Amino acid sequence: MRKLIISILIGVIFPLYASAGFVFRNDKDVTVVINDSEEQVVHTALEMFQKDYVNVFDRELKTSNQQGNIYIGTIGLNKKAEQFIAIKDIQELKQHEEAFLVSVKDNHLIILGSDKRGTAYGILELSRMIGVSPWEWWADSPVEKKQSFKLKEGFKTLQYPSVARRGIFINDEDWGLTPWSYLTHEPSDTKGQIGPKTHARIFELLLRLRANTFWPAMHTCSVAFYLTPGNKETADKYGIFIGTAHCEPMMRNTNAEWKTAGTGKYDYVNNRENVLRFWEERVKELAGSDNIYTLGIRGVHDGKMQGANTLQEQKAALTNVLKDQREMIAKYVNPNVEQVSQVFIPYKEVLDVYKMGLEVPEDVSLLWCDDNYGYIRHFPDSKERARKGGNGIYYHISYWGRPHSYLWLATNHPAQLYTQMKLAYDKGAQDMWILNVGDIKPGEYLTELFLDMAWDINAIENNINGLDKHLYSWLSREFGEKNAKELLPVMNEYYRLAYIRKPEFMGNTRIEEKDPKYKIISDLPWSEKYIKQRIKEYETIAAKVTSMSQKVAPDKQFVWFQLIEFPVRAAHEMNKKHLYGQLARHELADWRLSDTAYNNMASLMERYNSLNNGKWKKMMSYPQSLPVFKKVPHTRSTTPLPEDDHPLYLFNGKDYSQFNGESPVTHGLGYQRGAISLSKGSDVIYNFKTNDTDSILIEVALTPNHPVEGKQIRYAISIGNEPEQIVDFHTEGRSEEWKLNVLSNQAKRTTSHKISSSKKQSLKITALDEGVMIDQIKIRKK
Repeated sequence: MRKLIISILIGVIFPLYASAGFVFRNDKDVTVVINDSEEQVVHTALEMFQKDYVNVFDRELKTSNQQGNIYIGTIGLNKKAEQFIAIKDIQELKQHEEAFLVSVKDNHLIILGSDKRGTAYGILELSRMIGVSPWEWWADSPVEKKQSFKLKEGFKTLQYPSVARRGIFINDEDWGLTPWSYLTHEPSDTKGQIGPKTHARIFELLLRLRANTFWPAMHTCSVAFYLTPGNKETADKYGIFIGTAHCEPMMRNTNAEWKTAGTGKYDYVNNRENVLRFWEERVKELAGSDNIYTLGIRGVHDGKMQGANTLQEQKAALTNVLKDQREMIAKYVNPNVEQVSQVFIPYKEVLDVYKMGLEVPEDVSLLWCDDNYGYIRHFPDSKERARKGGNGIYYHISYWGRPHSYLWLATNHPAQLYTQMKLAYDKGAQDMWILNVGDIKPGEYLTELFLDMAWDINAIENNINGLDKHLYSWLSREFGEKNAKELLPVMNEYYRLAYIRKPEFMGNTRIEEKDPKYKIISDLPWSEKYIKQRIKEYETIAAKVTSMSQKVAPDKQFVWFQLIEFPVRAAHEMNKKHLYGQLARHELADWRLSDTAYNNMASLMERYNSLNNGKWKKMMSYPQSLPVFKKVPHTRSTTPLPEDDHPLYLFNGKDYSQFNGESPVTHGLGYQRGAISLSKGSDVIYNFKTNDTDSILIEVALTPNHPVEGKQIRYAISIGNEPEQIVDFHTEGRSEEWKLNVLSNQAKRTTSHKISSSKKQSLKITALDEGVMIDQIKIRKK
């Protein structure tokens, strides 16, 4: 009898235990308890989740202010939600901006935010949990139906951002986002208008990616953000901070607005009153919105300020500009100007002015920039790190400018982005991260990687395994684990090949150069053997993707083409077009191979623009009509191709025999994914043998990083017991060497060495400064 009672009790208790927790089910509606007094962005996020919930479970998500299954609130606005949360967790939330807690207690699901954005991110964390991709609209990633989803009793996740202000900049939108928006997505009689319907989709994406900042498009082809009714209100609805680029101070799109709203020349020195009036109009208009005010002044577009020619004159003018702008913010936005988000961007010539001693108010953030090709020019020093306003980074995965634009495919290497941004964060750039994403598409993965880092800098392990895991997780979410396993080496190879030479650089042309030779398609400095090897390497990944395409589920065909098939195959055809063209110029290939690749590129573009019943029509095109995108002219070369390179030895950075100091780290960067990051003061040793020479040349190819501290980035090199040679590989401005470096992603230095008669040799390289990354080493007879 006693055993029978115990058995009955177990039979009753076990199902109760098994069901403990919170379960979403496709046979039951759920009620959310939320106060009407919550900020607008919280209700916006809930509306987004309600749609996701219907798509996943085919059930309704109802709302109430009394009783329910889910309690959502911001600290101080929903005591019913707070009563489920331990005091220590509430105290932890209060210590961080935009933090959220998702937890399960007593079979209830609780979402509590430290502020309005924190609560919104917490709500959308549920969308992530039930399998909704952030790219569900922007890449047509389908939502998978589920019968149920369970969070166990006691589940808890408390999250908050690593970087305070994080977001994107729509730029060089002339050939993608602008025509797509006003001709396809949001048809308008106003040419170039990017309206609230488009911005609502952009801001929804930003919320899903846990971003909070947006720099609107600003080229003359586009109507300025604030000149289109509804844009401002849409930003407010989604809780997005609106900021502006380096040449758009005080929330004004100078490039588009000065010609209609300005008077005279945009010249602060000689037309101060009219320039101030131009800024004042916008500041008064936006006094109640979430804005980040860019301070300073440059030219109407991407050029130096007018009315001040020398750096000293520019410094004097900027000093007065900052004073006037701050007084304006204090007058119309907040008398305590230090409580208003402001940023100063030392971009291009403004960096030179800053280095002359320009004093920027302590509460203003300093936003440092890369060189437009992914290599950060300046990292905060100890004095800058101590600033109240902090520091940030403006970074590119898309760029229009010299030596050559890259606006077509987003092929920046993930490891380049990661290592540069991780170093910047470690050096104190933790207050604002802005990514120039061009038209958003096709930069989906790099955008998410950037914003994932900004949300949680430690989420990705600082090595090749961490980056592979992140990419694998992204591929798994979009295409399933089986496909992800096959795709990971494909995408790593895609980024590796583009790291050697971007698709946009394959014509060996340049822009913004006076010499007409740079407008003519010409040979790359590659041998016949390497050209054929590169074609084969691209054919391998393109064939794999084409093969996999046949097995992709019908509902994933659109997302597959956008995120995988188009970029891989388009890069392949661009390389075939130019590489077969180069061989044909030397009568080593049939011109039809190059012409066919050109036609294949056109077909891929047409297919992209017709996807999903023409949803993306006008989004994908050839930017700027540059020679690299056109059919390769059928010409003949009189200069022979170079011979294949045969060094005595070729080492990848990771091929060292031993190291001293900190262990070198690989991230998957480099021509063969073998580059290493070498810490300052550490060294690596490479062993090799020589037979019939007493003198050698050693070429070291490094990642063309800029100095981290000071003006130099150096390594020491020696063979055996010989004295060390000190080598500096920094570049100046937009020098010819810098151009060659960013086009090839290598900085090369060659040293000469006498060697002993001993056959065994030992090569040592020591990092004398931070930022030294060794890609390859070639040893040759002198």
